[in-house]
Amino acid sequence: MTTRASDTPTWFREISNASLVSGEPAEAASICHDSRAVRPGSVFVAVLGLNVDGHAFIPNAISAGARFVVVQEDLRDSWHRYLTEDVTFVAVPDSRVALAEASAGFYENPARSMAMIGVTGTDGKTTTTHLIGHILNQTGHRAGYLSSVEFAAGGLVEMNASHMTTLEAPEIQRYLAQIRDAGDRSAVVEASSIGLDMHRVDKCEFDVGVFTNLAADHLDFHGSMAEYRDAKAILFRMLGTSAEKGFAKAAILNADDAISADLRAVTIAPVITYAVRTQADIVGLDITQEGFGTRFQARMFGEELPVTTPLLGDYNVSNCLAAAAAAVSQGVEFGEALAAVANFPGVPGRMEQIDQGQPFRVVVDIASTEQSMRNVLRMLRPVTKGDLIVMFGAAGERDPGRRRGIARAVAELADYAIITNEDPRGEDPELILDEIASALKSANFGRKFDREFDRRQAMKKALKRAGKGDTVLLAGKGTEQSIVIGGTHWPWDERRIARELLQDAFGGV
Repeated sequence: MTTRASDTPTWFREISNASLVSGEPAEAASICHDSRAVRPGSVFVAVLGLNVDGHAFIPNAISAGARFVVVQEDLRDSWHRYLTEDVTFVAVPDSRVALAEASAGFYENPARSMAMIGVTGTDGKTTTTHLIGHILNQTGHRAGYLSSVEFAAGGLVEMNASHMTTLEAPEIQRYLAQIRDAGDRSAVVEASSIGLDMHRVDKCEFDVGVFTNLAADHLDFHGSMAEYRDAKAILFRMLGTSAEKGFAKAAILNADDAISADLRAVTIAPVITYAVRTQADIVGLDITQEGFGTRFQARMFGEELPVTTPLLGDYNVSNCLAAAAAAVSQGVEFGEALAAVANFPGVPGRMEQIDQGQPFRVVVDIASTEQSMRNVLRMLRPVTKGDLIVMFGAAGERDPGRRRGIARAVAELADYAIITNEDPRGEDPELILDEIASALKSANFGRKFDREFDRRQAMKKALKRAGKGDTVLLAGKGTEQSIVIGGTHWPWDERRIARELLQDAFGGV
């Protein structure tokens, strides 16, 4: 029989449809879904992963000191034999949902005391997340954020070394608790389609949802563009069920993307649209690239103001408009939001220039989809007097279509490329390079690329090839601090290694 007495711990009270199989719930030391993170007194939640079943690791968790185990009731054959009188077992309909619920309860539901803003889309999520946090902080609305690059709470920043856009629920709730405890009023969360689909952001109690765009990606996970779209739509459905906290609700939608009509249909929140190519509530006009920055006019409900930003490209104008719309929804004046855009410092590893005194431009960017690669190369072309050289690869155990798509973008817009290793994970890295090379040859780029498995040597070749007026784009890693080969994370810092190689070659400044 399930116990719901007021003296039961919050991690247990928050789990819906829980049934006690054995024992009694009590205060816990932590919430874990990874048996390797268990410590004495932990709650271990056994979840079905993409490759393994967490129920198989229940003995490991118990040996490590787990006092409570949450299991999925319809997988009884996977866990019943591990029952022991020394451990409390809790059965639930969906252990991934329970993981989010228990995590939120353990950290005393941090999302219920802040304005919660979720950002989803294929491209632009990270930049938009950082832009929203920046605008809110610049206008006196203290905000923290969780992105694929870093986490911020109370002005303190920690790098995201997980290789995950959206962390698992225990980590999300832990960081939200840090943001709350630091006294921030708002939290901005980069919410991937996989994170939404796998309940990682359940209990985030979103007040605002922001949609950037939708392009083919993650189809190895979702199966179809329709399912991919539906995963994004989860965020906008959540706006209708989140807690009422006194913060305004809003759905910020990109009117340039036809999918926005579907997202509008599933949300009950007031909609604010933005666009650079069509009519919308907030529109970017007269977009002009000025050096390594952009100038444009922004118009909202009849008010038109000039904007400058250190970001490049029409798609970054869209990101700026989305961020301004999100800030306006939370009470920021339109003009104040746009003024904050002008001093946005950028996102580490996103169009980040590396300057050690060399006579050519070196740029580091995460570009890892066809559209993001196309966007970056289109931005770099007007500021490149000479050749545009790209070093890139493609991650393993991700949508194989990415490899062909990125190659198409490079073949269309670059002058030369060097393909190299990039997080092959469990796949054969040489076969990944074979696929990319084949796609480049199919696009008539066969004599314009080199192949170098070792990423440091590939970078060295790219930099050695460059001359005055050229641009070298180092794509795919950004700020990530490792390369994943098999199950091992090998240390890697793209920006540091680029500086080292340039220092060796040009002496630095």
